[in-house]
Amino acid sequence: MSNPLMNTKRTTPDIEAQYRTMLLIWIALLNSQLVFLLIVFLTRPQLFRLDFTQPILGESGRGSGSTAALIIGFAVAAVTAVLFSFAFKKRLNERATAAQDTAQVQTGLIIALALCEAASVFGLTLAFAFEYQYFFAWLAIGILGMILHFPKRDHLHAASQNRER
Repeated sequence: MSNPLMNTKRTTPDIEAQYRTMLLIWIALLNSQLVFLLIVFLTRPQLFRLDFTQPILGESGRGSGSTAALIIGFAVAAVTAVLFSFAFKKRLNERATAAQDTAQVQTGLIIALALCEAASVFGLTLAFAFEYQYFFAWLAIGILGMILHFPKRDHLHAASQNRER
């Protein structure tokens, strides 16, 4: 005979296991930012010799207008991606709470971290395609966004509140 209490335990989400999974995802994606820096350092070490006399919007000279527009566009895209990451995560956490679905909390975290990582990828693109020495600002934006998305147990508890009763 099957025990009804055992069946409910199997369907109840294991909050600690889900939290550990979210924490591992967060750590892995945050560490990928360090890998990005290492890749740039190994392939474009000249970008780490910071020369603050260089203009922020790229080299002056030929094609400077298009480079400046591209840099501004990448900056707007990076900031927008990080801001959207907070909106997406908040919306998915609200849905998770309403639907009592803890999986949506994890999905929200992954989407938020991916959007923050997009900001860093914009910086990598500037580093590799344009040898832009201020690429690290985009990585800093992405890293800051990821740090602010540190996983919280509260979101999981809110999404599983009714199930645990």
